[in-house]
Amino acid sequence: MNINAEFKTIEHYFSPKIISEVNDQYVKLAKIKGEDIPWHNHENEDELFFISEGSLLMEIENEPSFTMTKGDLFVVKKGVNHRVSAKKECLIMLIESKTTKHTGTTESTITKSIEEQKY
Repeated sequence: MNINAEFKTIEHYFSPKIISEVNDQYVKLAKIKGEDIPWHNHENEDELFFISEGSLLMEIENEPSFTMTKGDLFVVKKGVNHRVSAKKECLIMLIESKTTKHTGTTESTITKSIEEQKY
């Protein structure tokens, strides 16, 4: 599989796509642009972010926000409120437990079910 080719198949921002599975984890790709992700958390799951291209603003509740750039990796620990945004298109890889809901228990117009994330 070529990750760059897989990114080209993603048509919508904030719409993760499952590209593989490792044990009880999904490997997902997403394109981020704008500020549409609501504040949310994953009560029982950590969430790994890896930046493939571009830059991503990571906001963690009650902590200073920071910018991630190409090659950066960060794990949001379970139960931590967070949101992400990007001024320009940013390509990210996510590694999440299969039980992780897209925007936790926070429903929004961009929330995708696991079925909607599968190719």
